[in-house]
Amino acid sequence: MTSTNSAESSQTRVTRRQVLSSGAASGFVLAAAAAAADPASGQEEHKHHDMEHMDHMDHGTGAASEQNTHDHNAPARHKALIDSAFACLNHGEICINHCLTTLSTGDTSLKDCMRSVSVMMPMCAALARAGALEAARLKDIAKVCIDICADCETECKKHAEHHAACKACGQSCADCIAECKKVI
Repeated sequence: MTSTNSAESSQTRVTRRQVLSSGAASGFVLAAAAAAADPASGQEEHKHHDMEHMDHMDHGTGAASEQNTHDHNAPARHKALIDSAFACLNHGEICINHCLTTLSTGDTSLKDCMRSVSVMMPMCAALARAGALEAARLKDIAKVCIDICADCETECKKHAEHHAACKACGQSCADCIAECKKVI
């Protein structure tokens, strides 16, 4: 009788691993089935515009406030500045990759170019963010960005005739400088 009991217990023994894996699989199947049955479940629709913004009423007084009125479809105030900063980032990424490729062959002629681009990129990222947020210090950031982009442009110009990536990066820096000057 003991041999039968041990045989039965070995046949019905379930490990923790089996329980956890079957439970996880079951949960996944149930979640997938629920999502397939009702695709809108779990996705709360944005009802922001349904109330027509209540005419941008000042919640404290009930009166409309001129400060609260704005056009949700208006382009960003500093869109050209933001676009030029992102162009610097895009061309900078390509230039950095080109510099790395060149450096990997033992040619160190682009090391200073890579250094100036590496300084320019975070500055332009900060400029784009400040422009998008209409930050109080945007003019200050733009002034510094002019100097940093000028350094990068100068270094890129040294290699522009031989390297398209440097030429494009330098040109995007010149464009960003022009947009920064419009802000300050």
